[in-house]
Amino acid sequence: MAIWNLGSINADLVYAVPHIPEPGETLSSTDRATFMGGKGANMSVAIARAGSRINHIGALGPDGDWAQKRLLEYGVDTQHIAQVDTATGHAIIMVDEHGENAILLHAGANGEVPQTALQTALSEAQTGDWFVTQNETNLQRTGASLAKKMGLKVAYAAAPFSAERVQAVLEHLDFLILNEVEAAQLTEATGKTPNALGVRDVVVTLGGDGADWFGPEGKQHFDALPVTPIDTTGAGDTFTGYLLAGLDQGMPMAQAINMATKAGALMVTRKGTADVIPDLSEVRAFNG
Repeated sequence: MAIWNLGSINADLVYAVPHIPEPGETLSSTDRATFMGGKGANMSVAIARAGSRINHIGALGPDGDWAQKRLLEYGVDTQHIAQVDTATGHAIIMVDEHGENAILLHAGANGEVPQTALQTALSEAQTGDWFVTQNETNLQRTGASLAKKMGLKVAYAAAPFSAERVQAVLEHLDFLILNEVEAAQLTEATGKTPNALGVRDVVVTLGGDGADWFGPEGKQHFDALPVTPIDTTGAGDTFTGYLLAGLDQGMPMAQAINMATKAGALMVTRKGTADVIPDLSEVRAFNG
């Protein structure tokens, strides 16, 4: 089978800082690096490194050839990434000494994915494939609706969080993943807990406390692996990508979550985003 990802692609400008700045504070960084990122690109790379076939649907500006080439090198099918006139999206990421981050996003080309690119891509999909998207591009609702009508399984990673955006795609979803804060905000907006949303499988990530899966048989908790975080950027995307790859490969949900937990734990011990996502052999060998 295959996974089709309508997702963002960014240049990530990562700055090491002694602490996350307060409002009005001017702070000097101690290091700077540039990586490829964006929640969509991170997930696509994670899916490829987990051993699944991944087709990325997105947009880059005239300055984005380097990102398309890098995705291709990482095993991502890039034929449905359009070039538009708007500059490639980017993120400014600050990472403190404890591995926590603050991120400023500029959507750029990510907000201008042509509908023709989406339609052409999904015309090649097969019943039973997965479609996944996140809240960093346009066409999320269109993509989820079209994929569902075509018999694809639909997943949504609810970040950056918007209760309105989640509710717009909720009826089409087979799988929803969000963090603990986002889950609380969605419950406040809808009046429904994760197990009452009408989505077959909902996973709520809890950072260092692991993850909860709300499935057909109720709630099941998964502990995190004990590691010392260096940089948490991209860990959630790595977790999601590995989880979806596991499901695509026919794993039961619990097995896919366990694999994703290992991948996410390994990711927080590294500095960077898509370029440093671990491959399957590293994940299998990693015991925390």
